[in-house]
Amino acid sequence: MNAKNLEEDGFAYGPIVLDHFQNPRNAGQMSEPDYVGEAGNPVCGDRMRLFLKMSDGKVTEARFLTFGCSVAIAASSILTELVQGRTVEELGAMRNSEIVDALGGLPKEKENCSVLAESALQSALAAKG
Repeated sequence: MNAKNLEEDGFAYGPIVLDHFQNPRNAGQMSEPDYVGEAGNPVCGDRMRLFLKMSDGKVTEARFLTFGCSVAIAASSILTELVQGRTVEELGAMRNSEIVDALGGLPKEKENCSVLAESALQSALAAKG
């Protein structure tokens, strides 16, 4: 690993992935969340739990617990930043491509990590509704 890129499993990741992996934002449990969603990837074993707190119809706090590779952790971290201030309708329209873009791109073989984050978000919304 170097200061500019993270190399793992033969893939090189950019500085945004590295930053969110080494300094994950909003990691940990949340007391009394309004929404909780879970997702897992049976192939690689990655698992994510997403917690959302709402006020006035918008996300005011998001936290995550993720067991997985560096990209799964980075995708979870950046998702918690992307959802801030969004309405349930806006959350429902989010797709993994927005997560990939926010991370500065991912190799095709690792986009499943962004799908994991999107799936946890959709699970949270489905559990509430």
